[in-house]
Amino acid sequence: MTIISIVRKPVRLVVLGAGGAAVAIVLTACSSGSGSGNSAGNGSAGVPATSAASATTGPGPATIMLSGDHLVNAAGKTLYLWQADTRGKSTCAGACAAAWPPAPAGGAPTAGSGLDATKLGSTMRADGSSQLTYAGHPLYTFYGDSTPGQANGQGKNAFGAKWFEVGATGSAVTASDGASGTSTPGSVGGYGAGY
Repeated sequence: MTIISIVRKPVRLVVLGAGGAAVAIVLTACSSGSGSGNSAGNGSAGVPATSAASATTGPGPATIMLSGDHLVNAAGKTLYLWQADTRGKSTCAGACAAAWPPAPAGGAPTAGSGLDATKLGSTMRADGSSQLTYAGHPLYTFYGDSTPGQANGQGKNAFGAKWFEVGATGSAVTASDGASGTSTPGSVGGYGAGY
């Protein structure tokens, strides 16, 4: 069976087998803007069919808080940075942004106790939406974190670079102290105070 798509939006093909017959369903992600996907590589299996545009829009100003040694959003979901991002700009789009939804800025963000509000900011994405930043790092959640407190994306190498939790100083949390299972902030690939 050959399926030809003339739609200029990202397309996902799902094939379902039912009693020996195969049914093909083509799903398109609704998005605005001209984002053409992630140039750092394509995604891995299991990426959700979530639109990058819907993941980057939010109802109001973002709030970030400190949970242990790393940043979380108002819902308690872990926030990550991606090593492939440079100079405060996100390079994660398309399938990458479906797996790692950008944290929406939604206005003037606020910082919880223990965080430096002067490090909060935002960056404009290719689709025109505003993404939350901390210490210059665009912030993301991970589709594999289904409940608050999970950090299933920590240290993953996906879409061409590694993903790390973000510490209170804005550095990547890169190491775990085997005794307690807590992480320690570190500097990774140019990230840290000078980023």
